[in-house]
Amino acid sequence: MRILCLGGAGKISRETAYDLVEFSDFDKLTIADRNEKAGHEVAEWLNDPRVDFQTVDFVQDHDATVRLMREHDIVMDGTPISLNDRSTACIAEARVHGINLNGCGAEWAFDQAFRDHGRTYVAGMGMTPGVTNMMVLHAVNQLDTAEIVRISHGAFRSIAFSPSIAETTRIEYDPDLPNRVVYENGKFIRVPPFARPRDIELPQPYGTHTQWIIPHAETVTLPRSLPDKGIKLVEVRGTWPQKNMELIRVLYDWGLLSNPTVKLKGAEIGVMDAISSYLAGSPVGQETKLWGYALHVEVIGTKDGRRLQHILTHTHPASDGSIKGWERLRAYTRNVGIPMSIGAQIIAKGKVKSTGVLAPEQAFNPAEIFRELEKRQIFVHERMNTLDPA
Repeated sequence: MRILCLGGAGKISRETAYDLVEFSDFDKLTIADRNEKAGHEVAEWLNDPRVDFQTVDFVQDHDATVRLMREHDIVMDGTPISLNDRSTACIAEARVHGINLNGCGAEWAFDQAFRDHGRTYVAGMGMTPGVTNMMVLHAVNQLDTAEIVRISHGAFRSIAFSPSIAETTRIEYDPDLPNRVVYENGKFIRVPPFARPRDIELPQPYGTHTQWIIPHAETVTLPRSLPDKGIKLVEVRGTWPQKNMELIRVLYDWGLLSNPTVKLKGAEIGVMDAISSYLAGSPVGQETKLWGYALHVEVIGTKDGRRLQHILTHTHPASDGSIKGWERLRAYTRNVGIPMSIGAQIIAKGKVKSTGVLAPEQAFNPAEIFRELEKRQIFVHERMNTLDPA
């Protein structure tokens, strides 16, 4: 099993690589990134003779990237959403398997290419999308019908610990974003930022937070993947730490999230570009009081004439330093990076029989994913409530 980790010098993708070193029997792992200094640091940190580093810039040198990918069996893509059209194009042309974290980019345009080459590409295998898809599928498999799916998460991290995270923060609440949608009664309905607020009780230590609709792949893939379950509503919500959300709300209220340009000393710059750059380069953009990740999934449907509500959540080791390897930011980045490693291992072992671009719920067995997560001290919890008769 030869694996290439594209963007592997990033804070999240290095955790994917770390998980491979801890839990898999790969033959070769290549950290591929244009940041040579950080890439070598990651390879040295992993401290495994099977790991090497290769400088690659898939944006500037498509052909060299494809040649490097062809030396591997599967590519784990940890690059930003805005570049996934180019990274996926490389993977498709290299004719190897692929998997990424986002699932919200242009991956689906390459479905036929992967099919033609008999290869699998799983789009969006992080915490959400990813583990949330597995939670929904687990609940739906226990029901005759599943009318309502509500997915929520709390991403407790600093607002701009990396450029790609700063980009995500801005994009998700961009007023002009076309794919901030909910699925309702057979239609995808576009909604504005801060739409449909709902208080969600996350596992401790995170507590209850107001969450709003965000643009996520689950909204689109779940109705298509589960056409026979009678799904009428899919909503995906999210939150960051309260301080982060307060800033985003103010920027939205003042009309700045659309990134208007201003002239400053003869140069024209986007307001949000300047703010993102400031946050990414300042201490205030790197800190938060509580680190980690929290999922909450609600599925309402029927079984044998009874109306049931499934609630699934997840927990992980504390970020307070009491558990080695889960300190502060790593409590967030490990949560996001580990599922991609698990998915890559399953694909590389030939367990995913379908080809083309797949959503996680089309590729993986929830029970297997949950078992693998438990090995990493990440636990999925479920409770079921009986509602009114169907």
